[in-house]
Amino acid sequence: MTKLNKSVSKRSLCPIATTLDIIGDKWTLLVIRDIGLFDKHRNKDFQEAGERIPTNILADRLKRLVNLGLVEMRLYQNNPPRYEYYLTSAGRGLLPVLKSMAVWAQKYIKGMNVPDLK
Repeated sequence: MTKLNKSVSKRSLCPIATTLDIIGDKWTLLVIRDIGLFDKHRNKDFQEAGERIPTNILADRLKRLVNLGLVEMRLYQNNPPRYEYYLTSAGRGLLPVLKSMAVWAQKYIKGMNVPDLK
């Protein structure tokens, strides 16, 4: 099993608190969702999502996810350089968590629309 690239600062030894420190902000799991469940890989794909992530925040989250080892960049155009983003094995390990969250929301929150998740 591959560990994350960077050492993660821990406010406690609780695995839930530490995980939230890594992915618990407003946007990170949505980026992981888009890559892993909706096959979005390019900046314009992420920006077309219904949540409308601001470009500066998207750039920050992608950089952070790459530095942590949850996402990898793949060059698809040389001039100017442009990249696609794919989940690493550690990033893919979060997909069952996202699917469980979607099932929970559909069960307990009125009006949820859960798409067919791969």
